[in-house]
Amino acid sequence: MELVQLFREKLRDPEVRRKAGMMLAGKTIGLAIVLFLISKWWMPAQAFADVTPPLPPPQVNAINTIWTLVAAYLVFCMQVGFVMLESGFARSRETVNIMVEGIADTCICGITFWLWGFAFMFCPGTPWIGTTGFMLHGIPATYGTTGVPLLAYWVFQYAFADTCSTVTSGAMIGRCDFIGDLLYSVGVTGFIYPIIGHWAWGPDGWLANMNPIPFHDFAGSTVVHTIGGTISLAGAIALGPRLGRVFKRDGGGPMKPHDLIIGATGGLILWFGWYGFNPGSTLSAMDAQGIGRVSFNTTIAACSAGLTSLFYSYFKGGKWDLALTVNGFLAGLVAITCPCYWVDPEGAFLLGIGAGMVVVWGIDLLEYLRIDDPIGAVPVHMIAGIWGTLSLGLFAAGKYGTPTAMGSDTSTVVTGLFYGGGFGVLKAQAIGSFSITIATFVVSMILMYAIKAGFRLRIPTDGEIEGLDLHEHGFPAYPEYVVTGDDGCPKSIDEVPIGRRTLSRPSKEKKVA
Repeated sequence: MELVQLFREKLRDPEVRRKAGMMLAGKTIGLAIVLFLISKWWMPAQAFADVTPPLPPPQVNAINTIWTLVAAYLVFCMQVGFVMLESGFARSRETVNIMVEGIADTCICGITFWLWGFAFMFCPGTPWIGTTGFMLHGIPATYGTTGVPLLAYWVFQYAFADTCSTVTSGAMIGRCDFIGDLLYSVGVTGFIYPIIGHWAWGPDGWLANMNPIPFHDFAGSTVVHTIGGTISLAGAIALGPRLGRVFKRDGGGPMKPHDLIIGATGGLILWFGWYGFNPGSTLSAMDAQGIGRVSFNTTIAACSAGLTSLFYSYFKGGKWDLALTVNGFLAGLVAITCPCYWVDPEGAFLLGIGAGMVVVWGIDLLEYLRIDDPIGAVPVHMIAGIWGTLSLGLFAAGKYGTPTAMGSDTSTVVTGLFYGGGFGVLKAQAIGSFSITIATFVVSMILMYAIKAGFRLRIPTDGEIEGLDLHEHGFPAYPEYVVTGDDGCPKSIDEVPIGRRTLSRPSKEKKVA
């Protein structure tokens, strides 16, 4: 009887009913997905033996396969650059958290992208989502006409998906609960990135097949970087600023990074990894001219963007700003990722200058709007990604077509406004970029606030004061060194500004007490 009475009392609590309902709904949805997969894709091959004709043996191109895999390994190495960049630009109190989060995202992405993410993104279905190929079942042994085995192509695209997931965390550093991070990571890699990415890269995606001119995104200025940066913006808005963060318009400024050497080194590792990101997207080692052009354009855009941000920082504040320079060349790399195959060196140089300027303007805009982005993820990836995607409509040289397994197909070429092509390509790029950006932002805000309402997105105030490394992971990054505490974070709840004490939900221990 006491148990029954206790159960009834619990049911009267609306918080308990809400959580129980969400848990039941989640388990029901999960069970439905599992049963659907079992019934549709987990049947033995013999069941289809009498109705499915045998497929012809795949034509594997060994050279293209090796090229694609080497590029995939380079892109995966960008994870090292990301965690170094983020941890160096953040405070020492959240370094371990950044490392664990990056590793966890990488593992989650591998599982979700295998189970259903690749199918949503790269398999036929509808113009909005792929509906076949779950768990890579029933897919041809090679991808398209590239001659690259499907599993090798999966590894390449998995590295891209992982990059988008890692970009997402940049603006959420220092105050995101680790459970919340795991939940939004599943949402990003399992649903937002592959479904919206299908629009531009899927075989029947509506943007990829748009008439009269399709949307172009060679290596992912929009599909990878704008999506990742936009989700990061939604997360920063849902979380609110870190405790103690005072913005310039309020008489403060950004919090100090704990190790610019690590941060800058991470940025350079990312630059190196970009030589897999962009040239590898040809999927063909036979397209020697295309690979060379993409590699050169990637380099020159990063150089012009980095120098632009460096000199801009000096004329703006009288100092040669290392952090701004690193974000400058990263913005150039993000911007050139879309048009790198279709522009000439002059176009790459000019759009890099534009990227070096828009990233500074984006950082200033977020500071004015009081949006806390510790490493500049939103300006570097979202804003520079939009600029790079639109720049194809301006700088496409009108000489280059589509890469194929044996080289470039120039039967149709891409021509921008400045090369006599009119506004057609620019219009298509604007439709694609803005559609993906707006859709990603809306869905991401729904995801973040759903996690915030149903679970916990932001760490409790006492945990943020203690520091994520100790509170979430039980160990600091530098146990043998004395931490000065000069990181801008309040040392107790009494030091937190009154208007910000409600930003974090109280810990579970306090609720029980």
